[in-house]
Amino acid sequence: PAFLQSARNKGTIRRLEATYYDTADRQLYDAGLSLRVRRSGKHFTQTIKRLAVNGPLTREEWEAPVAALAPDLGALPTGEIDGIFNKIAVNQLTPIFVTRVRRHLITLDVPDGQIEVAFDVGVIEAGAEQEPLSEIELELKQGKAAALYQFGLGLLDVAPLCLETQSKSARGYALALKINPAAVKAGSSSLGRDDTVDEGIAKLLSGCQQQVLANLTPAIGREPEGIHQLRVALRRLRTALYFLRRELAAPSLQALDAEAQGFARALGPARNWDVFLDSTLADIEKANLPDIDFFVLRGAGAPLREQGHHAVRDSIADPQTNRFLLSLGLAIEQRSWRNDIASEDLGILAEPLTKFAARVLTRLERKAFKRGRHFRHLRPEARHKLRILLKKLRYSAEFFLPLYAGRAPTRKYLKQLSRLQDGLGEANDIITARTLLSTIRQSADSPDVHRAIGAVTGWQGHLELAGAGRLHDRWCKFKRTAPFWPC
Repeated sequence: PAFLQSARNKGTIRRLEATYYDTADRQLYDAGLSLRVRRSGKHFTQTIKRLAVNGPLTREEWEAPVAALAPDLGALPTGEIDGIFNKIAVNQLTPIFVTRVRRHLITLDVPDGQIEVAFDVGVIEAGAEQEPLSEIELELKQGKAAALYQFGLGLLDVAPLCLETQSKSARGYALALKINPAAVKAGSSSLGRDDTVDEGIAKLLSGCQQQVLANLTPAIGREPEGIHQLRVALRRLRTALYFLRRELAAPSLQALDAEAQGFARALGPARNWDVFLDSTLADIEKANLPDIDFFVLRGAGAPLREQGHHAVRDSIADPQTNRFLLSLGLAIEQRSWRNDIASEDLGILAEPLTKFAARVLTRLERKAFKRGRHFRHLRPEARHKLRILLKKLRYSAEFFLPLYAGRAPTRKYLKQLSRLQDGLGEANDIITARTLLSTIRQSADSPDVHRAIGAVTGWQGHLELAGAGRLHDRWCKFKRTAPFWPC
């Protein structure tokens, strides 16, 4: 491949064997740490790694030579690395899993830095369990992180690769403990009152990127919460891109939004079936309605849910999705919005973020109030658009919350907005369920299935009527709630 032209030489080939250690009760794992001893020829190296606070693609690392393929806690300042090591004796550490890898290591000199490229082929072994390894691992030795994203995008031109955010240690623990990676909710906003708009944009997009990347593996593993949190992460990202595009009119951000929208759309069917089968239908089953066999309805929906989950896995593996994920990272590292906004708008980037935030929140709230006029008589399509707009307002409020955390109305405002969103979400679930039931009805011949569909439809019709007045009250209470930002 052309990228190898920047290699210093043909590289080196090594066979690496690494044993990962932990206590019997997995204290290191619970602390977010990994400890391994790796053998390369006659040499042994002990490494401690910790997931860094700024995302799954960055890890803190400490290493030192040791005498054998066994841990030596005195070889590193373990107490300074993490206090957990002050509570652990070396005889408490036991092998958890092993990796055996053939590594072809090449150093590349690229325009913005130096990258170490490791072509790894091998296996993870945990007792009798095995998982194959076949990956290209990139490590930035010099320069800026943008070089990694640029190189990764170049690799996609060579082969349909898929971004892997799980380290070897994470996959090893998953294999050894027989667990799936847990879904990751959005972290607290890192914005500060002294930030400029330019600094705030970078922090916002980086936070959204971290949540997207963290939920790729949970979503692949058929974890309903993983798919849900991946969709939430994409919605949060699209919300940020929405108001940034509105304020800055940056074409690069608009292109990212279009890619995020396509990715999110591919996740929708799986999430809809998850909600219907795990929540909507489960709640109705608790009523123990006589002569209704919900089991057959659940069985009719299961293959359709599996189709949705299969589409999720295909989408995550799609080269277009991976190109989007790398392009997002590159845009953040290069601050792409600085280069493609109109010259007259450049001054906005130097504005205090507090001023920008108030403008964004005020515009979103006014638009929501306008869209919600005559709320009681809104048609489903109009109510759905209002629900989406209120989500944008909620995510934006959460983004900018640290700028106004000391204000008394903050908690009340978010509480009323959240209650309204919950009500609109429940109403939307009913509408979505009708569409899903229609799909089942068209393909199912069983009278029991059709009887169960009728029962669900009737039950939800009752809920819809009963909730209409309550939903209107929530809308009115929200409209009366004072905003927590200066208008």
